[in-house]
Amino acid sequence: MAEKQPNEKLTSWFGRSGWSKGELARQVNRRARQIGAHHVSTDTSRVRRWLDGEQPREPIPKIMSQLFSERFGSVVSIEDLGLRTAVPVSTVESGVDLPWSAPQTVQLISEYSRSDLMLNRRGFLGTSLALTAGTALIEPMQRWLTPNPAGAPTPILAAANGGEQFTGRLSEPELQLLEQTTVMFRQWDAQNGGGLRRKAVVGQLHEVTDLLQESYPEQTTKRLFRLTSELAHLAGWMSYDVGMHPSAQKYYVLALHAAKEAGDRPFGAQILTDMSRQMIHLNRGEDALELIHLAQYGSRDTASPRQQSLLFAMEARAYATIGEVNRCARAVRMAEDTFSDTRPDDNSPGWLKFFTEAELNGENSHSYRDLAYHANRSPLYASMAEPVMQRAVDLFRQDKEHVRSYAFNLIGMASVHLLQNEPRQAVAVAEEAVAIATKVRSERLNTRIRKTTANALQNYADLDSVTQLSDRVVENIPEFVQSG
Repeated sequence: MAEKQPNEKLTSWFGRSGWSKGELARQVNRRARQIGAHHVSTDTSRVRRWLDGEQPREPIPKIMSQLFSERFGSVVSIEDLGLRTAVPVSTVESGVDLPWSAPQTVQLISEYSRSDLMLNRRGFLGTSLALTAGTALIEPMQRWLTPNPAGAPTPILAAANGGEQFTGRLSEPELQLLEQTTVMFRQWDAQNGGGLRRKAVVGQLHEVTDLLQESYPEQTTKRLFRLTSELAHLAGWMSYDVGMHPSAQKYYVLALHAAKEAGDRPFGAQILTDMSRQMIHLNRGEDALELIHLAQYGSRDTASPRQQSLLFAMEARAYATIGEVNRCARAVRMAEDTFSDTRPDDNSPGWLKFFTEAELNGENSHSYRDLAYHANRSPLYASMAEPVMQRAVDLFRQDKEHVRSYAFNLIGMASVHLLQNEPRQAVAVAEEAVAIATKVRSERLNTRIRKTTANALQNYADLDSVTQLSDRVVENIPEFVQSG
């Protein structure tokens, strides 16, 4: 990999401007707030990295072009500053840098889902891919924000614009049934984990892409793309839940492409939110933060209060992962304040209804818990996490649909008790989480239980209750063996 070179063009313009690094950072932040990009929060160290050759994310290059143009009274383009808006689109059908066009999106989803069904019988597909991270992941995802290219309609939409006679024969009742099936898959996942019905979801996804090979009226086509996006997202979520991270990422990316074709910005933001969640799980906080900021920026005019609250909560989780205490606390407050504007009957789409008061408390308590880990087992943050986690546990105990989420918060509470040097209380709630884990198929949950139990054993091996819990976990939650 080539060594990053200082940005001589930006350095030259910056030197002539007379601004300090702090002044440029303040102006960028001020202009970002004016255009609604509230996620932009830069500082002098970030400006220094730009001068050293780091490429800032959108919309910062456009903002910098405007600021320097106003400073010098003539147009200073993004290219003049040595910046770029996006790398050229790659046409390779691997990784995440994929063409943003309707026919190729349909083709790629069809081919990938078919390969998954055929090859993953022996775990081949999930292990033959590599997870993409850093700039190689973020820059292709930014193209979700760009308008579709102008020009002739795509073959899929040609009929809707009078280009040919409609060939599809999908009836309204059949389309509604497909949409209802997706809702059912989502309910199964919440109750039983991602491992039980993953292949069924992938199979349904493949069937729907076959339908998109035909031409329909524009509204029907958009509904089919929305359905395709929801199924691909659910396939990604289930793959993530069973530990197939590269496969999960590929499905998420394909789902984002389909959401773009459907013109569904809120759901696109939801996909990016779960991509951020995956990066938090993999301890890649910077990538998680970039993804959630992209989701916030892309849905700034369309997100409901419920979704805005979710976005703030996940932003807090990302900040906690990298130890940004003040920004984490601010995001937690914003999540709570925004959620107060929601109503139980707010007609949220099915994919967003999971984000309840219980889920909000669960996310925020995990943010405090993660800050405690980051701050060398800080008792302060552990004490902040405890009542919020308890509230989440109490609320999820009443929720019979989101069984896996209940177990996650139980094991989260166990980890908080360990931070507070309360091993017996930790064992008591961990036992209940283990009982649930034996009934659902979620490697993500199993991993969390094994990790928390190992932590307890490392620090409290002299307690019989801890060693008994460890034995029970070894016996009932075996190490992951990949399956579809």
